[in-house]
Amino acid sequence: MSERADNAAASLYGGQAVLEGVMMRGRHQCAVAVRSPHNEIILERLQVPSGRRERLLRFPLIRGLIVLWDSLSLGYRALSFSADVQTGQQQVIDRKTMAGTMVLSLGFALLVFFALPAGAAYGIERLLDTPHWATALLEGLLRLGLLIGYIAAIGTVPEIRRVYAYHGAEHKTINAFEADDSQMTPESIARFPRQHARCGTAFLLTVVVFSILIFALIGPMPIGLRLISRILLIPVVAGLAYEYIRWTGKHQHSWWAQVLLLPNLGLQALTTREPETPMIEVALTAFQALREAERQPSP
Repeated sequence: MSERADNAAASLYGGQAVLEGVMMRGRHQCAVAVRSPHNEIILERLQVPSGRRERLLRFPLIRGLIVLWDSLSLGYRALSFSADVQTGQQQVIDRKTMAGTMVLSLGFALLVFFALPAGAAYGIERLLDTPHWATALLEGLLRLGLLIGYIAAIGTVPEIRRVYAYHGAEHKTINAFEADDSQMTPESIARFPRQHARCGTAFLLTVVVFSILIFALIGPMPIGLRLISRILLIPVVAGLAYEYIRWTGKHQHSWWAQVLLLPNLGLQALTTREPETPMIEVALTAFQALREAERQPSP
């Protein structure tokens, strides 16, 4: 393996699509590139939280929750920046407002994707007297159906379809780098797949699958305790899902890992679109800015 590929594996580069742009994230640095209405590529650098978190990132399960929260925080800031570029107006968002918005968003997601399927499955269990394992499976299938339906529904919105295309550009760029592409141009990057093993979409699907297994193990309980258990066990499910994605990502070139990755990669057919060359150019600009930032000494 070359030095470049070694660095890629160590850094676990990732990213996120934003409005007419891409955020690229490394271990300590983050860069956002957005194409303005005037066809200019505007760059912004964001600092990845560090300090004591570096020690916590060594511990399995715990590091998944930290990475998830940091990703939500950086993603929100990147989305805000991309919105500023598109509107031409800069919005000052303090930390309390950002935290409040994130908490409300998470609360809504928990209600729709966890509490609602649990309540519906409980009602069916009482009505049909189904065994607990069947109820847990039904709850997971309802959760999966809601997730896929939501992703597919918002994908019909033209603006979101463009975000999905930038998502594909982000994946192609990282795939090209990890494959040791010697050119790293928009044209050479376009040849790479738009799916990636460490995608956030894969994380969501893994959370659904792990929730079926874990919730089936805790046994039947009244509706109140059932809803509470779903909320309390989310950190456990998310932590296990992160470790699974990390593990399969490291072994993605093994045949058995490729089999395990098939459902995750398949779901990305909904969350990515084939990008246009200018979109890949934006993703490459963000990635090059990230790499340049990582070469600079830390303050």
